[in-house]
Amino acid sequence: MNRCNCGCWAALVAVALLVMAGGCEPLGDDRGEVVVYTSLDQQLSEPILREYERTSRVKTRIVYDTEATKTTGLVNRLLAEKNAPRADVFWNSEMVRTIVLKRAGVLAPYRSPSAADIPEQFKDPAGYWAGFAARVRVLAVNTSLLTPQEWPKSFNDLVRPEWRGRFSMAYPLFGTTATHAAALFAVWGPERTKAWLRGLVENGADVVDGNSTARDRVVAGSVPVAMTDSDDVAVARSQGHSIAMVFPDAQGQGTLVIPNTVALIAGAPHPAAGKALIDHLLSPEVERALSEAGGAQIPLRKQVPWPAALPPRETLRPMPVNFEAVADHLEASAAFCREVFVR
Repeated sequence: MNRCNCGCWAALVAVALLVMAGGCEPLGDDRGEVVVYTSLDQQLSEPILREYERTSRVKTRIVYDTEATKTTGLVNRLLAEKNAPRADVFWNSEMVRTIVLKRAGVLAPYRSPSAADIPEQFKDPAGYWAGFAARVRVLAVNTSLLTPQEWPKSFNDLVRPEWRGRFSMAYPLFGTTATHAAALFAVWGPERTKAWLRGLVENGADVVDGNSTARDRVVAGSVPVAMTDSDDVAVARSQGHSIAMVFPDAQGQGTLVIPNTVALIAGAPHPAAGKALIDHLLSPEVERALSEAGGAQIPLRKQVPWPAALPPRETLRPMPVNFEAVADHLEASAAFCREVFVR
């Protein structure tokens, strides 16, 4: 081999080594593994994520939250890991604490092409998060204990004397119950909301550790009614339990619609893999899969069919609410609920 050919060969080898070492867009570990934290119930999120792992061949490491500290536990973990992130993606079962993480600098902006047809009210204007597959705050009713004529029609009904000691709810310090309280702070104003929350306690609310536990109290017949989420009731119905779901306040202010949100973590160890997973989670196929699963989550796209397990679409009146305003009230709402509900 002459000197020129040797020089050219050496240059080619150097380029190859540079690419292998990461001189171009990262391949290898960045695309071969993704770490996702999720607060959505494991029985609903795990099939989606394991199917993604199977089809993408990307090792998908999943960290779940507990029922009692729904969302809050993972949010605190992400805040603690801010300077040394371990997660790539946060799949949150609600949106307000996603906004809290954005404000704390934990999230990185990423505008997924999969989110192009998701309504703008369910996306962060700066691209820090996008919503999909919503749940609704509902009333769960034991149909063996109450006739349809006896069902409550409003959350306000639960502070009336006839419901004293006859309803269950989760502590409004975690998960969607905390989001619901903060949303009412934003929509009703603090004073009216405080009066309602205090009224629930004074009317003998059966306060438990989580929405699914509140639902289980209805399934067991311990109480006839519970405030919970639509997916919790849908799961129980899919298991054959005598339980119905009411979209409350359909003739008034409406009820809170809470989308799942997904976001990229700032400084994620596998950012390319994280973006690819976000693209998948925001796809119509995932919304449809979640709508057809036991939780019957509501697709935000109109072209994805309405879940058959839910009451008719026309009976749902979404509460008009600004998610950023809900986040503004979260701390004050939590402080009041801690004072009233924790003894």
